[in-house]
Amino acid sequence: MSRVSFIILFLALVAGGCSSGSKKKAINLPAGEKATVGPLVYSLIDSEVLTQLGEDPSNLRTPQDRFYLMTISVSNSSSEGLPIPGLTLVDDSGKEYNELADGANVPNWLGVIRRAGGAQTEQGNIIFDAPAQHYRLRVTDETDEKQISLDVPLNYLHEQLKSPPPEAAPQPNK
Repeated sequence: MSRVSFIILFLALVAGGCSSGSKKKAINLPAGEKATVGPLVYSLIDSEVLTQLGEDPSNLRTPQDRFYLMTISVSNSSSEGLPIPGLTLVDDSGKEYNELADGANVPNWLGVIRRAGGAQTEQGNIIFDAPAQHYRLRVTDETDEKQISLDVPLNYLHEQLKSPPPEAAPQPNK
């Protein structure tokens, strides 16, 4: 084989290896939709942006940024029990935030090690610490062929800022 033919063949192989065919297909579903990953079906029921967890000052938890408390439902359509893998919060630039492993002051926490029995549904809360912005909840991991995510609407409907109540305006004397 001539040297020129070898170089052309080498460049063709390198160019073929750089094709976008290896890129994973991203599927982003709107809030309220169900995301099916194999036999598991995920639903994002509610999301809250919180500045703290708990009411008792002696064990109050404060986030580095904001707590994202998400109520999810995971249904197992198979007849065998399956583990429910950890989920990831992904912002619009692709930065990822993993679930927090500490469930202190998280009501109805699903936990870190969790399972859905055959033909059963598990529902509960998961928690993230992330800056306040728009996110997607990715329900697949890096080994999956597709990256399936649920849109997380950015709203502060549930956020409670701890500020003193406004003082009552003085009433004029009559």
